Amino acid sequence: MKNNGQLTVPDKVTIPYIEGDGVGQEITPLMCRVVDAAVSAAYGDARKITWMEVLAGGKAYEQTGEWLPQATLDAFSTYLVGIKGPLMTPVGGGIRSLNVALRQTLDLYVCQRPVRYFKGVESPVKHPEWVDMCVFRENTEDIYAGIEWSAGSDEAQRFYRFVHEEMGVNKVRFPETSAFGVKPVSREGSERLVRSAIEYALSHGLPSVTLVHKGNIMKFTEGGFKQWGYALAEREFGEVLASGKLVIKDCICDAFLQNALLKPRDYSVIATLNLNGDYVSDMLAAQVGGIGIAPGANINYETGHAIFEATHGIAPDIAGQDVVNPCSILLSAVMMLDYMGWSEAGQLITDGIETLFGEGCATVDLARFMPHGRPVGTTEFGKKLIDIIYKG
Repeated sequence: MKNNGQLTVPDKVTIPYIEGDGVGQEITPLMCRVVDAAVSAAYGDARKITWMEVLAGGKAYEQTGEWLPQATLDAFSTYLVGIKGPLMTPVGGGIRSLNVALRQTLDLYVCQRPVRYFKGVESPVKHPEWVDMCVFRENTEDIYAGIEWSAGSDEAQRFYRFVHEEMGVNKVRFPETSAFGVKPVSREGSERLVRSAIEYALSHGLPSVTLVHKGNIMKFTEGGFKQWGYALAEREFGEVLASGKLVIKDCICDAFLQNALLKPRDYSVIATLNLNGDYVSDMLAAQVGGIGIAPGANINYETGHAIFEATHGIAPDIAGQDVVNPCSILLSAVMMLDYMGWSEAGQLITDGIETLFGEGCATVDLARFMPHGRPVGTTEFGKKLIDIIYKG
């Protein structure tokens, strides 16, 4: 990172990657091959990626006895940019979620989820081509902070006694059997998320940033997010707002879920809190064909750290059958290349995927709904995509 916050990328880079569990063993190696082909086709020998596997999830536990080894965190910290397949959630105690642990440990405060339509993909809505948004989901606070206590535990009883006896809370209907969770939302966390969303909108020439919240009910947490977001926009981007180049607006989350179906062209960049963003990004993905073609990234725009990822789960029911859709991690790799400034290589992948979809060529999850769909296996889809990339 330069002092001005710009990422400096050498022509020869090392990218740490986590293969992932379940279908990760199929889609992640394929992604590496596709990216290598795109980099080669775009730049010849001038640029090159050296892939460095690091461990997390089931594979890590089998080999090291740890779900998330420190060496993996060190690698992502050192090399700044990495990518990962889906990870299983450990059963029992310890880490609640490996994905959440990575985000919080590296302070990857933006979960970025672009959603767009690919011609040829069937959708449950009439005009999926109207959906073109990028969700900025706050990644480190809200209920995902993991501050909660199970019903009947000593901790839950102590928490209730505190809020009841010292804070005067009398609204817990069944205190003896209630579990409790704490929802932290800070001004600093809200501001850096909204700032990143605004800077993204301006750099991509997009017309608006919408603050999506539930501040009508949660007035100090979600309501605070809205107020801090507006104040940040006015304080740091006042001239841009006054010029009309960018509009900042807000929407109650449940209303947004309706509006995104009825009038999606009203929205371009969405800034929202953690739980809202989880719902919103998957709902939008469904409108353009499903989570199988939904990319994602976890980014700290201040330090440059970023982990790009498949947004779906490990899908153990289809793992090893050569049928999984690799496009989520492929399009996440496109986001990674764009982030690195290697957008020419990323565009080759995007164009190739769109070409295949236009011909009805896709894995079975998408092809079965296409009017002239021709289902192919995961491996064959990757080979066809590489062929298109080299043909230009």
